[in-house]
Amino acid sequence: MMDKDSAVLQGAFLLANKLCLPSSLSSLQKADWSRVGHPVVEAVREICGEGELSHHPDTVAVCWKQKIVCVVWLKLLCRQAGEDVEASWRENPFFPLQNGLPEVNHVVLLELVKSMAAADIFANFLLCLPQSQICIELETLIQYVKSSPTREEDVRLFLEVWWELWKGRIEQKAGGEESMEAMFANQFARLSSKSSSVSPQAAKRLKLDTSDQLAPSPASDVLHILLHALKDMKDHVTSTDVCLQALSISLDSLYTTLLIDQEVTLPVKEKLQTLSKVVSTREKNDEKLSPELIQETQRDLRASHTPSQFQPSRVKLGEALKMITDLTQFWLSSGLLKVYDDADLSYSAFKLEQSVQRVLTAHKEADLPEIDAEETEKNILRDVLKSLAFPDVHTTPEVDAKVTMIIISHRLEDYQDFAVLFANEKSWASCDERWLECLEKNQAAFQQHDTLLSLASTLMTKLHSRSSNVSQCRKLMKVIADIFSALSLEDKNKSLAAMLRLSPRGFFGHSVPSAVTDGFEQELNMAFNCIIQGGGGASAAVSQGNLNTAASLVARVAFQNPEAALRSCSHSAIFNKGAFSLMAKILQQLPGLRGPKGRTDEAECNGEERKEAKENTNEGRDALSGSSLLCTCLQEMIKNKSLLAGEKEQLLKFLGLLMMPVIAVEGEERRQCFLPPQDVVNIFVLPNLSTMGHSSCDIELSVQLLHAALCVDVQDPASSPHWVLDCSPFPLLYVLAQLHNQALRFWEQPPEGAVHHWSMDTKELLVMVLATLGQVVGAEVAAAPSSWSRALFWLYNKMEELDWTVRFHLKPVWGEHFKNEVPSSLLTVCDLPEQEWSGLDLPQYGQGSGLLAWMECCSISDSLQSTMLSCLSLDQRRPDHVSMFSKGLLVALTQTLPWCSVSQWSRLLGVLRELISSGRLHVPFSLEYVDFLPLLDLRRFSCELRLSVLLLRVLQLLCGSSCSHWLSADGWAHVGRLYAHAVREVMNSVRAKLPLPSSGTWTVSASTPPKAFRDSNPPCSSVRASKMSRDSLTEAETSALKSEESLMEEEVEAVPSQEVLFVLSQLFCHVQHIQVMMPGGQCEPLFLSSLEILSHYEAIMATFPESSSPLESDNTRHFFTTITDNLENQEMKAVLQQKIAQLVSADAH
Repeated sequence: MMDKDSAVLQGAFLLANKLCLPSSLSSLQKADWSRVGHPVVEAVREICGEGELSHHPDTVAVCWKQKIVCVVWLKLLCRQAGEDVEASWRENPFFPLQNGLPEVNHVVLLELVKSMAAADIFANFLLCLPQSQICIELETLIQYVKSSPTREEDVRLFLEVWWELWKGRIEQKAGGEESMEAMFANQFARLSSKSSSVSPQAAKRLKLDTSDQLAPSPASDVLHILLHALKDMKDHVTSTDVCLQALSISLDSLYTTLLIDQEVTLPVKEKLQTLSKVVSTREKNDEKLSPELIQETQRDLRASHTPSQFQPSRVKLGEALKMITDLTQFWLSSGLLKVYDDADLSYSAFKLEQSVQRVLTAHKEADLPEIDAEETEKNILRDVLKSLAFPDVHTTPEVDAKVTMIIISHRLEDYQDFAVLFANEKSWASCDERWLECLEKNQAAFQQHDTLLSLASTLMTKLHSRSSNVSQCRKLMKVIADIFSALSLEDKNKSLAAMLRLSPRGFFGHSVPSAVTDGFEQELNMAFNCIIQGGGGASAAVSQGNLNTAASLVARVAFQNPEAALRSCSHSAIFNKGAFSLMAKILQQLPGLRGPKGRTDEAECNGEERKEAKENTNEGRDALSGSSLLCTCLQEMIKNKSLLAGEKEQLLKFLGLLMMPVIAVEGEERRQCFLPPQDVVNIFVLPNLSTMGHSSCDIELSVQLLHAALCVDVQDPASSPHWVLDCSPFPLLYVLAQLHNQALRFWEQPPEGAVHHWSMDTKELLVMVLATLGQVVGAEVAAAPSSWSRALFWLYNKMEELDWTVRFHLKPVWGEHFKNEVPSSLLTVCDLPEQEWSGLDLPQYGQGSGLLAWMECCSISDSLQSTMLSCLSLDQRRPDHVSMFSKGLLVALTQTLPWCSVSQWSRLLGVLRELISSGRLHVPFSLEYVDFLPLLDLRRFSCELRLSVLLLRVLQLLCGSSCSHWLSADGWAHVGRLYAHAVREVMNSVRAKLPLPSSGTWTVSASTPPKAFRDSNPPCSSVRASKMSRDSLTEAETSALKSEESLMEEEVEAVPSQEVLFVLSQLFCHVQHIQVMMPGGQCEPLFLSSLEILSHYEAIMATFPESSSPLESDNTRHFFTTITDNLENQEMKAVLQQKIAQLVSADAH
């Protein structure tokens, strides 16, 4: 259904056609338009909103102008193609409006274009056509302009269409087949195919390919046509403005067609200067600054620097230049080109000056062969520039700022580049409130790394100036933080790294107004409170969404003040239970806070950033990398507050996680650690160890951190050298060796004034660290021995000050360079090869101390233990030698035991078991706790019983009057722990020989004694009675079916439940004996060992009911109770006796 506007338009055309009688609009002459065209012009004004009463928005008006031009042009083309109405109404979307119009010709079309000022729309439709058709239409336009009467406004229309063709098509937001240009192109293709006798269906499928449209041919040289047309129209140019416009357009066309082959990219500052000059010039001509004005100027600028789509096929540079200079001279002689002053400089004059400069510069840079004619033309152009004396156009910062703000606000061409410029111009920020308003309203335009840094730099300048506006600074800081928050994670990290280069304290590198500081502190506290309350506490599992949110919150405050954010992260990680894991994950997502990692990263930092960094560096402190900054924050925290054990543990875990290499940003292949291990070692470990600290906490924490760093697998196997070499490895090894040397005599009274109270855990850790560090350094030394020879000898010589055992912990460092040096007395009890071992005369290792040195060697390492056992010099065929060795070993073990760590003690227990099993160590087992000889086979428990007795003898000797003063209370507590460890090992050995049903080896019922099964043998009695009848023994001896070997096998197969009860009772008595002997008698590890023995005893009785009769169990309870009566601690005694009371035989129930 036709709308009102369409009816008005059709009526106007019909009226105009009527006014043409006896002729019609299809044969209208140019001279007659003024007589008949009035109704059409009035209707167009009404429809397009150019009248005073119109309320049409601009977009509707533009749309109607496009529609009118399109419909009238198609009406014309339909007449030329002789289209049938029946086909048109089906295939032409404009048919309802078009069909109601009378037939028209080109005069009507072009007069309408001229009256509507629609040269741009006409050119846009023209660009939809093939180039050959464009040339035809241009020829028609030229004929129209040249036809009588030719007025200057006709020439102006010609020039406008020309320049619009050079600007190119205006991009339509809607785009696609629905755009007016696309529909016009489709209809033209359909009509063209019809006129060429091609079926309409095929025509509908025709698509216009741009490359085909613009393919040059001699007959379709657009520039040639236009230049010759302008030459023909020169007499009809009567005003200076049109003259300047014509020269400018023709020169720009020549430049873009013949002198450049790729777009000339102007720096954004140069673009802004040009735009500002144009704006200043046009404002003098009463044109108002607007987005449309700037957009039009930008299109002009782009068209002047982009190669033309119309490639020349006929016209040459010399010919074109000659035609333009001829026109110039003609108009110059006509008085149309004249000298200008500032007052009457027009946009056309400014454009002409720019055009001439471009052509002259490009011709010179093109290095074309000099032709006399062309040189003459260039001289003419230079003379024109001189003679016209175009004045310089000056702009102000206010105009520059206004233009930039309009471009940014309306997202005009290159708005992001202008946003960078806008952010960089600090002078604009200080002169106008609108600067901040523009920034606030157009944050999306500034969401780029470089732009953000420029804004940050501007804010720093504002904050540090004495006359800073606090309210404006706070608002700007919030806007910058909002822009930062909207960045991608990758850009956030780039910005964080750049901010660290500027200043470790970000915006607060210098004195800042307190209101700004207070506001930031509130934001900082709120961010971390939200993180902790939202799952940063004890909960281990944090969703990815929560982690991303937390990382964004930390990144936001870190960009404003990296140091404050890292300090808060450190505080939360240490003092909020369980928060260390989340804080580590957050920092691992923000590798930008690591800061620069070397020369490569520093090279990426541009000169301006380096200058800013120098200006904004914190007073009295050099700019730190993020990892160093984090370490500094942690150091200050540790110094200012004594950490509890739990807080130290959180610190260790926090730093351990940060040293773990992870893939921080998705898509990266290389794993990186937030905190390199060498930074932790250099910042936390070396300073404390080098001064030996003033508190054991410092040393222990340092060693723990060193161990954590060495355990992190960050070294690429292919890369060399190892990161440890950046941490003064040889002095570090020496200091660790010194510390280990101090720990060797753990329980001796420390020198006066010393405050070190070592723990055995620290000693154990020192050994592990020395071993790990020694292996790393040893590998590097082995790879380049000549490079490290001096350092190696220095370290070896330093070891002479320390205990001889310390050198063995650095065996991987020495390699084959040095012999193993041991006390000379060791060589008397061990057959060691002279080429590898040498003796030392040490005063504390006199005659008879060989076994002491041998025991110490056995405790150092597994490999050394193996060597000592294999090289032990002992003639087992000589009883006196074995007896003497056994007595000496008892004394040596007594001397060694108190100073052993758990791992060392475990090695010594292994040595003792080996010596007992091999018969080299004689330990007689006496029945001290039984009145009668039990008829049991205890051979399989021989080692356990002998070892228990040996330990009893050692403890008896150690607790005797001659040795009891050796140890402090802590020393005795440690001895108790070591003995309890030995008891557990004995218990484990006993358990292995009689597993309980829970292990799955035995199946026991309440009524049936358990049976032991073997695959090939019949079942035998599972419980051996304490007394076997003589008859059964005789029967067994006289049986012809069983040999002595099978009897032994049957005995071995029998379940040794009674034997185990006997061993446990002996072990319980030994433990109780030792607990009573030890000073204080309150050793908790021994008390727990006693409980464990009783629990296992009870379990055996329950599992094997026949293993103990009611009388035997009653005697056992009485005996155990008597033993425990000797305990001084009443609580321990009560608990043990309560447990003993539960040892009741199953038969007694």
